[in-house]
Amino acid sequence: MNENVVSLKASTPLSPLQLNARDMAADLAWCEQVIETRIALYFEQQTPHSSVFALEPPDINAHARSAYAEFVQQHKLDFADRLTLLLALLPAVKPRLLDVFLCHNELSNRPYTEFGCVEIDGSVYATGETLAFILGADDLATRLQVQAHLQSSDKSGIHQVLGLQSSQNDPLLMKTPLQLSHEYQHRFTTAQPYRPDLSADFPASYIRVDLDWADLILPPDVMSQLEEIKGWITHGETLLNEWGMAEKIRPGYRALFHGPPGTGKTLTAGLLGQSTGRDVYKIDLSMVVSKYIGETEKNLEKVFALAEDKSWILFFDEADALFGKRTEASGANDQFANQNVSYLLQRIERFNGIAILASNFKDNFDDAFFRRFESMIYFELPGVKERLNLWQRGFSPKAVLDKSIDLAVIAEEHVLSGAEIINVIRFVSLKALCGGRNEISLEDIDEGIVRAQGDGRNGDGPSPHVEAHGVDIFG
Repeated sequence: MNENVVSLKASTPLSPLQLNARDMAADLAWCEQVIETRIALYFEQQTPHSSVFALEPPDINAHARSAYAEFVQQHKLDFADRLTLLLALLPAVKPRLLDVFLCHNELSNRPYTEFGCVEIDGSVYATGETLAFILGADDLATRLQVQAHLQSSDKSGIHQVLGLQSSQNDPLLMKTPLQLSHEYQHRFTTAQPYRPDLSADFPASYIRVDLDWADLILPPDVMSQLEEIKGWITHGETLLNEWGMAEKIRPGYRALFHGPPGTGKTLTAGLLGQSTGRDVYKIDLSMVVSKYIGETEKNLEKVFALAEDKSWILFFDEADALFGKRTEASGANDQFANQNVSYLLQRIERFNGIAILASNFKDNFDDAFFRRFESMIYFELPGVKERLNLWQRGFSPKAVLDKSIDLAVIAEEHVLSGAEIINVIRFVSLKALCGGRNEISLEDIDEGIVRAQGDGRNGDGPSPHVEAHGVDIFG
């Protein structure tokens, strides 16, 4: 019986977290051996190894699929970089391996300066000093190589996960703690997709969509154009790399969704992400745009830099507020605005991810942006057929429509956007519930339509239901 249980457990596929733990465990054991060997060599203790480099890093199986193994394989990390990665991981996964560096020198009664570890808020971190010591003890050439490597402008490989920032007190980065960015610490420890929270360092919020394509009523020509975007998301990497087109076409994909409000632009962006396994982030313009020179560009760069090389879709709603037309500079403000647009033109062209810009007014964009879009899709107000479909599918199964209600007539007589129709349905459904009934009357629908048309077109002020989910979803 026990043997069967053991056999069953052995055959159970490992979770992503378990795969991470398995692949990291072998590397951590190697890291511990390297540290022990360096300490033994430094203090002239007995050890079977004459050099730390005699200890080869574990051979990660080519078929390993953990986030940790894939990173090591993708960037072909050598001895030094793999050790650097592990030292940065230790505080989160095996902090005791750094305890050996906290011992005191009996002669000075102080910690060994050459060990380089620092303690911050009760946690011990390795530094560039620690790395140089492990690799070469007091060898000056090794130290200088470590300094040069840490200060490299290369943003790939190990530099991609550390994100070291020099300071006035440590321009050489040798005393700066080796820490993983939040993204990679999350990736290597939880094996879950990294979804940063909305903050000053990442002024964008994750869009969650609980609907599917069947809930989006769009004309066939629009759906056909969306298939082109899905095609790039699915096969873009193959086209660039396996088909050798990387030198001939730009990386990434840029699309413009334009048309009246409430026609499905935001929902479409969310569904593109949901159907292709991509996270979608909506840029918060209130946190991006700044009146101070250069701050808008800095805020946007934070978003682009974090989204680079990710399977993310960046969604810019009301994008003409950022990507507007350049004008003839007649003052400092005009010059400042033109600089913002010029920066965005260059940055969005370099971005290797998916960027979707949405606007109610295509003509508000600088003409130079149009040649940078791989596709421009017009979201028109739904026709009679689409409006009827929205009315028919919008009500709850528990709602009972009065016999006097003819949805076909309502769809034909009232030109409403998808968001406005959902707002009307929300309004009349709540009114029925507040009245202790489940029947929807024609008078309720007429009142809801008047309110929707007044809010959106006559400037009669906000309605209690303007912030309905319909506005956010279909906007």
